[in-house]
Amino acid sequence: MRGIKTATGSLVFLVVLFVLGAGFSRRALGQNTAITSETEVQRPNPMGTDPKPENATTAILAAFDKYEVVAMDSAHGNKDLDDFILDLIRNPGFPGKVNDIAVECGNSLYQPILDRYMAGDDVPLSEVQPTWRNTTQPMCGLSSFYEQFFPLVRRINQKLPPEKRLRVLACDPAIDWSKVQSRDDVPIRLRNRDARIASVMENEVLSKHRKALMLFGTFHLFHSGTAFPSAVQLYEKEYPGVTLVIADHDGFGNWTPLAKYNAEFEARMASWPVPSLIQNLQGTWLASLLDVDYGSGAIHIKLISGPSGTQAQITPIVLKDYSRMIDAYLYLGPRDLQLLEPPAETLLDKDYMAELHRRAAVLDEEDSLQRMDESAPFLYDPDFLKRGIQSFCQSHHSTPCVISQGVEVGLPH
Repeated sequence: MRGIKTATGSLVFLVVLFVLGAGFSRRALGQNTAITSETEVQRPNPMGTDPKPENATTAILAAFDKYEVVAMDSAHGNKDLDDFILDLIRNPGFPGKVNDIAVECGNSLYQPILDRYMAGDDVPLSEVQPTWRNTTQPMCGLSSFYEQFFPLVRRINQKLPPEKRLRVLACDPAIDWSKVQSRDDVPIRLRNRDARIASVMENEVLSKHRKALMLFGTFHLFHSGTAFPSAVQLYEKEYPGVTLVIADHDGFGNWTPLAKYNAEFEARMASWPVPSLIQNLQGTWLASLLDVDYGSGAIHIKLISGPSGTQAQITPIVLKDYSRMIDAYLYLGPRDLQLLEPPAETLLDKDYMAELHRRAAVLDEEDSLQRMDESAPFLYDPDFLKRGIQSFCQSHHSTPCVISQGVEVGLPH
């Protein structure tokens, strides 16, 4: 899990505070204790049987015979994952298994025009682009994945009979940014995005006995262990046991003292096919390792401005019983060989980028869309967080950040 940051090509954008989620991101979720990169942690000793990797595409398509919903991450910086999803959707067997694709990056205000576009009606791309560019999340408009995803599904539908066409469900709360001139113009209900996601899934998928692929940040998908209920947890009250939640591998304990053991444990995965899916996690050494403190590699980043300067906090998140918060684990190769998502063309759209900055300014939030230099733009770099934060502070405050690290127990919403 890459934490709440996204990297796009030679430009790195740290999503320090989500535009409409900042109030929740600042909330204390547990007791913090000091930890630094020099802190010694005990070497994990994961015990259990060897996992049984399967061909990922075959396993996911087969999962729809057992589950109503298969849920996984997308568009959060992992190009290998995004490419896998696009290949999965292009698989000839996909339309026969799935009715809907529910997406985080879709403003539900535009669902009618999105339906027309996906049905093959004469809808110019420019008219449907606001669906993913005008959400509550800046990363959606900057994602090259979604710039490819929506036209791809339309093209697939054009080759299918009407009864087999895929419907794309926009699950982000409806918001008309042209009417948002101050923070008071944003309804408080828009902060609870998980409730909106759960509502769409219940009304458009589960109550109609349809099958759906869910594409959301993993924090929206966990079965348990969250400080606030995830979207899946919310609808599981009425529809338990219908969802297969998949987490993707991008290293063990990244940016924590546990990271030094990553290569050792990834060596155990060297013979696994790429890509492969591991189900039946319980009792395996992989589940044992994921459940170790910092094993999932989840991090939370926030900037705190004060009279003496800006402090950047990088807090590894301790997720208890992580292996039970998910159902399956997607292996896309070793961490250091995975690629980051390339930049979207929107970065060259000066009008759109100016609008993103306007939204951040109107909402009185720390602007999280600043350009940062990155020496290894497409590969994992253990020092990129510190360099990126320092670059941000130099450009914003003309002074270096004081970077601290801590342990956060729980989960930001």
